[in-house]
Amino acid sequence: MKTHVTTVIAAALLSAPAWAESHVSGDAAAGESVFNQCQTCHVVQNEDGETLAGRNGRQGPNLYGVVGRQAGTEDFRYGDSIVEAGEAGLVWDEESLTAYLQDPTGYLREYLDDSRARGKMSYRVRSEEDARDVIAFLAQYGPEDSGS
Repeated sequence: MKTHVTTVIAAALLSAPAWAESHVSGDAAAGESVFNQCQTCHVVQNEDGETLAGRNGRQGPNLYGVVGRQAGTEDFRYGDSIVEAGEAGLVWDEESLTAYLQDPTGYLREYLDDSRARGKMSYRVRSEEDARDVIAFLAQYGPEDSGS
């Protein structure tokens, strides 16, 4: 029985990025246009160093595999609040990313229940629709993207 449970859990974890992409509500094509505003600071670059989206902006973290990833864990110098949120269990899914993209500092303050929490990202996505679209665009890129 234990082996069966372990197998089921492993299968669920391995399919998470594919599940994340198929279970986002935004429009990936529209999200590509929204991402044009993000690429000043962010890039989507796979493990081989191939740039899949963006212009190699590195003021912000690489967004490859961001959907489904624990906050504050990519190889990047994050602010203390985002690291703390990740350590407290924040994993980027559509709901959390949508709220964060619209108000990074406000989201972290609420998530951490700390009025002194601060996000380093100053840009805000203008609308919930734009946030969901860019999330759908980013959900295409992760370890199982097979070189899209």
